[in-house]
Amino acid sequence: MFLPRRALVDEILESEGLDGIVFSHPPNLRFLTGFSGSTGCLLVTSSGVGFLTDSRYTTQARDQMVDVEVREAKILHKSVVEWLTELGCRRVGFEEETLSCSEMRRLREATADIVWVPLERSLQMLRCRKDKEEIATLEHAATIAEAAFTEVLPRLRPGTIERDFATDLEFAIRRNGGEEKSFDFIVASGPRGALPHGIAADRVMQEGDLVTIDFGVRYAGYHHDETVTVALGEVSDTLRSIHDIVLRAHDLAIDAVRPGARIPDVDAVARDYIAQCDYGDFFGHGLGHGLGLEVHEWPSLSARTDATLQEGMVITIEPGIYLPDVGGVRIEDMILVTASGARVLTKIDKQFRRLPV
Repeated sequence: MFLPRRALVDEILESEGLDGIVFSHPPNLRFLTGFSGSTGCLLVTSSGVGFLTDSRYTTQARDQMVDVEVREAKILHKSVVEWLTELGCRRVGFEEETLSCSEMRRLREATADIVWVPLERSLQMLRCRKDKEEIATLEHAATIAEAAFTEVLPRLRPGTIERDFATDLEFAIRRNGGEEKSFDFIVASGPRGALPHGIAADRVMQEGDLVTIDFGVRYAGYHHDETVTVALGEVSDTLRSIHDIVLRAHDLAIDAVRPGARIPDVDAVARDYIAQCDYGDFFGHGLGHGLGLEVHEWPSLSARTDATLQEGMVITIEPGIYLPDVGGVRIEDMILVTASGARVLTKIDKQFRRLPV
């Protein structure tokens, strides 16, 4: 188990008055131990650390973990309870947001002697501040993204099918060192740009379109996320105007990022500017989100998130304007919250770009 990260768990044990915590969410397992398999349970207690998995992963777990006892389990929930009982645990925390109701029921049915304590906010905080290694990994993923995007950008022209461009971009990511895409890419051209989650479809791009490309690179388990909106030749005054407005809102929000800033206040900087430009009704989603071992992590950047930014958080800033039957713009960068403000981790220039046709 990574010792600095073990200290974070020890703080939760103490603050919540727990004898132990059971982790089974794969991103938490990878964060705490380096284990990259899909099935396992990490037991962190005041007296020791143990890991349970099935026969598919026991060898892998022993190879990837240092100073952690690994046991093979035939029935995982029963083995978890047996080991906790062996360690004398009576008050045990669990991952409230990711453990299913059926899994929790099986754990409770396996013993009457353990009090199960749901953990939400303390576990949200566990991974939200990135260390130097995590930041370097995310920045390298962004470098891969820039190289891949630059490689395929000449193929973005009238006559190109959205789905084909998304496929080209995915293969370019792999050629440039990415291990996988972070999510299904959004490639939304022309009127489809009004769809915030317009997954690449069979539409043929046309001259005069704005094209929104929201894509991500997974590298060493960490997820990059970035959105670029480009023009195919000359676009209408309306489309050019909303691009300028979104870019300005994006820049103002980044300028507002700093440790201690209230998340609703940062969200309001971009939202209020777009509203002042008479497009407030056309920006409905949140300003951004945390990311790392998952493409969407805590915190969510919205008016509903009662939290402040902290140094070491990596977040997205991604305002947008979406005009039905006309088109849309979203501009997104990954941002590191630094001691003095913000540093952009993504590499692709977000200024208005008109591609030749």
